Amino acid sequence: MKILIIQQKRIGDVLTSSILANSLKKEYPNATIDFMCYANCAEVLKDNPAISNIIILEQKVRKNYFSLFKFIFKIRSQKYHAVIDAYSKLETNLITLFSGAKYKISYEKGYSKAFYNYNIKRLANGTKSNYGLAIENRLRLLNPLIKKEIIDFKPKIFLSEEEIKEAKKTVLEAKIPTNQPLFMIGILGSEWYKTYPIQKMAELLDYTVQKKNASLLFNYIPNQKEEALQLYNLCNKKTQEAIFFDIYGKSLREFLGLLSQCTALIGNEGGAVNMAKALMVPTFSLFSPSVDKETWQIFEDNKNISIHLKDLKPEIYAQHDEKHIKEHTFKYFEEYPIELIKQKLDTFFNEINN
Repeated sequence: MKILIIQQKRIGDVLTSSILANSLKKEYPNATIDFMCYANCAEVLKDNPAISNIIILEQKVRKNYFSLFKFIFKIRSQKYHAVIDAYSKLETNLITLFSGAKYKISYEKGYSKAFYNYNIKRLANGTKSNYGLAIENRLRLLNPLIKKEIIDFKPKIFLSEEEIKEAKKTVLEAKIPTNQPLFMIGILGSEWYKTYPIQKMAELLDYTVQKKNASLLFNYIPNQKEEALQLYNLCNKKTQEAIFFDIYGKSLREFLGLLSQCTALIGNEGGAVNMAKALMVPTFSLFSPSVDKETWQIFEDNKNISIHLKDLKPEIYAQHDEKHIKEHTFKYFEEYPIELIKQKLDTFFNEINN
């Protein structure tokens, strides 16, 4: 049996959809399971034993109809038994439609019956969820292929011994103290509206270093260095001395190796938080006020704590829709009481010490 999973978009989406491959491989151990994603997300799937092949859908292919249809018929030649499209945009609609698969599975939309023969209804936004709707809705996509209850569905990242060894070597050579906590700081969200104001983030980092005498690593890429420096310069002198600014992942796999050596990740909700959870690294995250908390507050527990405005001031969401809140993101970030965040940080520090 050959199965294709399609999940475009960002790293967090791709990592979350990898649970489909993991569950299918347990149910069909002899199956070939391929995974289609964008090039910038592929590394998060590397060495996953459930995935046979990672297929890249390049931007130049997506934007050229001739190249896209050539790609579509290449996929058709693979003779997949099932295609699960967790993304469902025009190019993946067409890829699935012409795949020749017996099972063409995606989410129910107004047009979806033209492309898929299994159209799965999502749980509505706001539905109470034990694991987060991002998880539960993806598991629903498996209903046509797996009839029994799925009980192991946490995303996983697989690092090699060599990658872990290199990360340990980097920490050692940087002379990062090993007798105190090391926190990875998610300093930026994936979009402007997902980034907690840096003045307030600097205050939280000052508090973290004061309370825990911790060392800090910043999660950024070279073209974000200027923004990272802005945050660094807003921190007090003691915090600056605790930041190992030039130690960062120069690739996604390097970042994952460094993250695996950290006591916890603190920062903006997003892909880095999902990756930390997949590596069993505790997380403390700040949600943008316009991000749907029921979908992405996944696997919350004592060692994975997040703060969302909807938990603090639900009345705001009764008065305004997501579009309004997104347009006024920084106004609503001001509604997050920083003293409450510090209290929750204290609770988090106590939990990860246990």
